[in-house]
Amino acid sequence: MILRNLLLILIALLASCQTVKKTDEIKLKILIDTDANNELDDQHALAYAFLNPDVFEVVGVTVNNTQNGHGILGQYDEAERIIQLFNLENEVPLFLGADKSYEEIAPTIQQVNFDGQPAVDFIIQEAMKVADEKLILVPVGKLTNIALAFLKEPKIIDKVRVVWLGANYPASGEYNLVNDITSVNPVIESGVDFEIVTVRYGEPSGSAAVLVTRDEVKANMSGKGPVSKHTITGRHGGEFNSFGNYSANLFENSQMYGNPPSRPLFDMVVLAILKNEKWGEKKEIPAPKLVGNAWEEQPGNSNKIIYWENFKRDAIVNDLFELMENTTP
Repeated sequence: MILRNLLLILIALLASCQTVKKTDEIKLKILIDTDANNELDDQHALAYAFLNPDVFEVVGVTVNNTQNGHGILGQYDEAERIIQLFNLENEVPLFLGADKSYEEIAPTIQQVNFDGQPAVDFIIQEAMKVADEKLILVPVGKLTNIALAFLKEPKIIDKVRVVWLGANYPASGEYNLVNDITSVNPVIESGVDFEIVTVRYGEPSGSAAVLVTRDEVKANMSGKGPVSKHTITGRHGGEFNSFGNYSANLFENSQMYGNPPSRPLFDMVVLAILKNEKWGEKKEIPAPKLVGNAWEEQPGNSNKIIYWENFKRDAIVNDLFELMENTTP
C-alpha cells in the first residue's frame, strides 16, 4: 500500500514537471519591428505583447521609418514611451532601423555603418542565438529591416519566421507595403517561413475590421493597466504613467472614421493570432510576386507562404480589455 502511494506521488510529480515544460515550450520568442509613431495601432501591438508575458518573450524592439512617423527618431521615441510605460527599459532593448528603402540601403550593407545598421545587426544577433525554435520576427511596418538582415546574413533565414502586418492581398496596395515596395520580394523569395496578416481597408475580412471606438477605449482603457514608475510626455503632449490613459489620449487626438466612429488596431492583430490561431483563418498558397504594388500569382511556385484573414474582432478586442483590467493595481 505504501509502495503504491509512493508510485502515485511519483507519477503526479512527473506529470507536474511535464506541464511546466509544456508551458515553457509554447512561450513564443518574438522581435517586434515597428513604425511606432505612424498611427495608434503600433502602440497597442507593443502593449499587447508586454501584457502577455506568459505567451511572449519579447527579445527586443526595432524601429523603421514610414512617411507618417515624423522621422526615424520620432518612431524611436514613441516605441521608447511604450516600453517605459511598462517599466521594461532594462529588459526590452530598442534599436534604430532603416529610414530609407531596401533598394537605397542594400549597396551599403557591407559598410561598418549604414542606414538601419543597429536594428539589422540586432535582428541577426538574436536570430543566431536560437537552436531548437524559431525567432518570430513581427514586422508591423515596412519590411526593410528584415530584408536587409537577410541580405547581410543569409544564415538567419532558416532560423526565423516572419509574420507581417501588411498588404491587402490579393488586392494591391496598402500603407506598409508601399512604404518600401523594394523590400517585399527579397523577403518572400528568400524562402523564409512567411505569413501575411492582411489589412484590406473597408472590408470585413482584413485586420482593418478589428475596430475600436473612442467610447470603448475610454470605458475600458482609461485608468487601466500597470502603473509606470516613469511619467512620460505623450506625442500629443500631456503626462502619463499608465498605458491605459495614454491609449485614451491617442484615440482622443486621432481622427475617427465610419459609423460608429472608430479606428482599427491593425498591428495588434498579428500578436493576437500568434497568441490564439483560432482568432483568424489562414491559407497556404504558392508564393506570389509583387510587381509594382500589385500581386502576380505564381501557381507553380514550390515556395509557399501563408496569409491570414477573417479575424475574430470581439475576441481580440475583449482580450485586450481583460488584460488591461487584470493588470490594474
